[in-house]
Amino acid sequence: MGAMPKEPEAFAEQVARLIQRMQPGYRIDRVGPRELLVNGRRLDLENLFRMVAHEPDRGTDIVEHFLDQLFTGESLEVGDTPFEVARARVMPRIQPESIFQHLSRDLVAHVPFVNDTVVVFVLDMPHMTVSITTDQVLRWGITVEELDDLARENLELYAPELDMQVIDSAEGGRAVIVAEQDGYDAARLLLSDLHIRLAAKLGKDFYVATPARDMFIAMSCEPEEFVTRLKDRVNEDFSRLPYPITKDLFLVTRDGVAGTTWMRKKAA
Repeated sequence: MGAMPKEPEAFAEQVARLIQRMQPGYRIDRVGPRELLVNGRRLDLENLFRMVAHEPDRGTDIVEHFLDQLFTGESLEVGDTPFEVARARVMPRIQPESIFQHLSRDLVAHVPFVNDTVVVFVLDMPHMTVSITTDQVLRWGITVEELDDLARENLELYAPELDMQVIDSAEGGRAVIVAEQDGYDAARLLLSDLHIRLAAKLGKDFYVATPARDMFIAMSCEPEEFVTRLKDRVNEDFSRLPYPITKDLFLVTRDGVAGTTWMRKKAA
């Protein structure tokens, strides 16, 4: 029994040391405050961090048990998982293009998105999420575009009744916050019926901010001072929260989602 560090970065470093002890031949790199790259696969530590926070005195035991399951049960090697078994677990995540500073673009299954982001795909396992590689897609005999369609369908089924908090501002604007805290809040920008769900509350066109993986803020496009104030908050969240995505707002219309990187470049 023993405690784990309470700071996310120190926690990740300790997990990396434990993995190295259990699997001396594995290559381990840190790519985020709660994220490791283990033999080329991204390992999300968010759920593990929360599990330890509930029983901090048993932290080391919890982590070692988790890693034992990881290497002997679910495993980082998901290559043998049949598509029919995996298909219900495929989920999307929005990531910044900058992830390819650490990962090979050719190895990561992804599709381009707007605002200098991409949509990547994970297998949502009971205790972890595992990135899906291009080799895995080839073994399944499907295309990345088909994987994208499947992931978006699963996202819609994951939490069909979203808890939305509506906030009216003094300036006259309105915001809608989605905070399911399940690792897919930002990804809900990809919902096919997002415009239908929110247009009645925010107007025919509206912005969505996803400064980090667990943040989704939709807002009316007016008044300008309201949008500016929220965008300042988005900039702060992007700088301080784990798993940052983008400072830029997404413009949601009946025709789809567009980027607003031009707003940032114009301001510069």
